[in-house]
Amino acid sequence: MKDKYIELRVNRDFGDILSVYFDFLRQNLKKFTNVFLSYNGIFLIGLLITSYFLVSGFVGMITDGYNQYGVSADPGNTETYVTYLITGFVLFALIFIVVAGFNYSLSSSYLVKYEEHKGIDFDKREVWQHTKKNLGNTLVFILLLIPIYFVFFIVAFIMALIPLLGMIAQYILQFAITAWIGVSFFSMISQNKGVIEGFSEGRNLVMNNFWRSVGVNFILGLLNGLLFFIILMVPGIIIGIYTFHVVENNVEVGTSVVATVIYTLGTCLLLILMVYAQCLSQFVNGVLFYALHEKTYNINTRSKIEQIGQTEQ
Repeated sequence: MKDKYIELRVNRDFGDILSVYFDFLRQNLKKFTNVFLSYNGIFLIGLLITSYFLVSGFVGMITDGYNQYGVSADPGNTETYVTYLITGFVLFALIFIVVAGFNYSLSSSYLVKYEEHKGIDFDKREVWQHTKKNLGNTLVFILLLIPIYFVFFIVAFIMALIPLLGMIAQYILQFAITAWIGVSFFSMISQNKGVIEGFSEGRNLVMNNFWRSVGVNFILGLLNGLLFFIILMVPGIIIGIYTFHVVENNVEVGTSVVATVIYTLGTCLLLILMVYAQCLSQFVNGVLFYALHEKTYNINTRSKIEQIGQTEQ
């Protein structure tokens, strides 16, 4: 039987938002994964190359020969491995920022199209077109996050100096910032607003529903993290068993092609899942946005009342 459309523009309380999120995920996980893989091909290749540099540099540094004074037996090799590591970290920073921003927009666009089509099958190209239309605003939005997070880290550091209460306040602030950014971005994407307008509406919605916004991001962030951990268990166990085999049999990891391939694929999988988890977190704030927006403006409720009035006439 075909899944029933989940109405998103409904004023929901804390528990209902959690329930709707998981219902939506259950219905749309397969389709969204297809969209994710379809439009991330070049980024996945970039993450694979990044993983190769990171693994080659890290493994090379570990397996490189050192004498009793801790000096590399071949300084030339050490310089090469350090270059690999630096290249890998730089590529990771650049690619991850671009990929995270792109997929933040992709998951938001998917949710917009789901709501627009009332859950009826829609083409993934529509999701891409909506994402592409908002790439400029997405870039500006990401750039504005740099000063926002800079201020947040300063405030968080100050709070960390206060025993217990400071730690609690730091976590509350962290999830409030996460909710504000997520809701603001979704407001911008779903309503074709400017970046500043999106931030402004996101601030109003979150501040007027502060504890609901913080609670939803805390609980679902925790549950998504647990889901992420469970998914990683299978490849983690495989890599762990292989590492045990390497140690027990004194395999030269630095010169083993098999070891390089396994560790590179494992690292690449980890990076891809990190990006994918970011997409799922934006679904959380998309559902939260619709609930808070309906509570504030009652657009959907008024529309239904008007329809009932017209029917009775």
